[in-house]
Amino acid sequence: MSLTLPLATIIGLLLGSIRAAAWLATCPPFSGRGLPPTAKGLLSVAIALPFTEELSRGMAEGITTAGLITDAVEQIVVGAALGFCTNLLVTAVQAAGSIIDLFGGFSVAFAFDPLSYTGNAVMGRFYNLLATALLFTTGAYQSIVAGFARSYRALPPTGSLSLERLDRILVNGLSEMFIAALQISGPIVAVLFLTDLALGLLTKVSPQLNAFGLGFPAKIMLTLILVGMGMKFIPAAVERVAEKAVAAVLEVLGS
Repeated sequence: MSLTLPLATIIGLLLGSIRAAAWLATCPPFSGRGLPPTAKGLLSVAIALPFTEELSRGMAEGITTAGLITDAVEQIVVGAALGFCTNLLVTAVQAAGSIIDLFGGFSVAFAFDPLSYTGNAVMGRFYNLLATALLFTTGAYQSIVAGFARSYRALPPTGSLSLERLDRILVNGLSEMFIAALQISGPIVAVLFLTDLALGLLTKVSPQLNAFGLGFPAKIMLTLILVGMGMKFIPAAVERVAEKAVAAVLEVLGS
């Protein structure tokens, strides 16, 4: 028994898998090192496989090697751009943790993160892991995958991505990231700022107490208490960020 497939189908599936692989390499929660490269490769084929008919439509049978390489590079750019749009907004949760590190005094414990190849402090890393876990437990990752899957219909391999629209979305996404990070960390930062202000006034009134030296461990304890109290609001924040990320991807696609 032999199975024969049209060349257009094979090329369409190949280009769709390349787009999905570039997207998985840049889009959370799949971009972390916790997912092996082999699994990412198989997952990219699994994402593109149901859309084989859409991907093969309009593909030329007599495509040249140079044309195939050009199309592959275009799919890498499209997949990476869509993944970066999602990553930009989801990173807001980690940015909120980094802001808390700065005001809470945890930025002193700065260490290298082997999973992301970047340096993170305690709360930044904690919020990053928390956001990744919540993306899976809340089912938000399904919305992210579904938003990307719509790109196969809205932007087939023979189509082109609007760079003007992408540029606008990236600028808006950057501002949305900072706004979301401030909204998540704002209440905790406000309390920590008032704590610093109170310690400063106490030092002014009685310099011999060395209020900042005595208040440093108390400030760390206060930060941990505030972070614990704010845990119940993080799942809703992650869901809103994921919805904005999917909306940004759909806007890039023009759908």
